[in-house]
Amino acid sequence: MTEYYTRKRIDNSRLVRPWQPAQLKDFQRKILTGSAIMACLLFYSWQHFECIQMRYQLEQLNSDRSQAAELNQQLHLEVATLRSPMRVDAIARNQLGLTVPVPGQVAPSEGASEGVLADARPVALSTRP
Repeated sequence: MTEYYTRKRIDNSRLVRPWQPAQLKDFQRKILTGSAIMACLLFYSWQHFECIQMRYQLEQLNSDRSQAAELNQQLHLEVATLRSPMRVDAIARNQLGLTVPVPGQVAPSEGASEGVLADARPVALSTRP
């Protein structure tokens, strides 16, 4: 008598083993550790890049400050040359045609020695209907 054996293919692709409690705790521990390490790395990299950005800003501000100081020095020099008495005298003589006053040409004015800045006057308020 001949026996025939048939092979029956079983599809186990949909079967999933249940997690063991020890495996689940180990998996959770690994996830938490990885998350903590990743958070630390992200925090460090964020601080590092902020530090680099602050250095660039500081360098830019130092550059702006040195340019402003140079401009300030140039402006002070220009003001000093514009206020020079020799320059003012040359402009008065050459361009405006002014001369040195002769003795007796200038007379001091008679009047109050202290100046009055403003007089206060009462202002009538207009009434509107």
